[in-house]
Amino acid sequence: MNMYEIIFYFFAFITVASASVVVFSRNIIYAAFSLLFTFFGVAGIYVLLNADFLAITQLLIYVGGILVLLLFGVMLTTNTVNIDIKSGSMNVLAAASVVAALAGLLGGVFWTSDWFVSKQMGELPAQTTSKEIGTALITTHVLPFEIASVILLVAIVGAAMMARREGIKSQIPSSK
Repeated sequence: MNMYEIIFYFFAFITVASASVVVFSRNIIYAAFSLLFTFFGVAGIYVLLNADFLAITQLLIYVGGILVLLLFGVMLTTNTVNIDIKSGSMNVLAAASVVAALAGLLGGVFWTSDWFVSKQMGELPAQTTSKEIGTALITTHVLPFEIASVILLVAIVGAAMMARREGIKSQIPSSK
């Protein structure tokens, strides 16, 4: 077993163990902090796959944005700090049969394809994905990129106008 495989199994273990804590934890704070380690484990696997753009995006978007927002939302809400999550099992047989069918389907596709034979572990390419993605965004995909930026700008302006309108309505005294 080489060093690459050891590091991969380390990140895989961190990801699966912390994801299971997220699923089975009854405390929302423990689940949120375990989600942090799940996101870091997935980012580590992306780095091992030489997908540096996805790894940085994983860290910036999920860890830096969504998880911090979730933690602040939970911690700043005074009544939800010590609430236990009720995780009752309702349809275990139906869920187990769907999971078994999907696992069988994925295993069959994996077994019948030659992907695992043709992808031998060798030297990883030295080229990263960030340069190719950046070049594609400013050359061949510039129109969809600009359209997406205009749509996001319109959404932000619309959200600001709606929030301002709600603020103005709450300041006007009602005559009852």
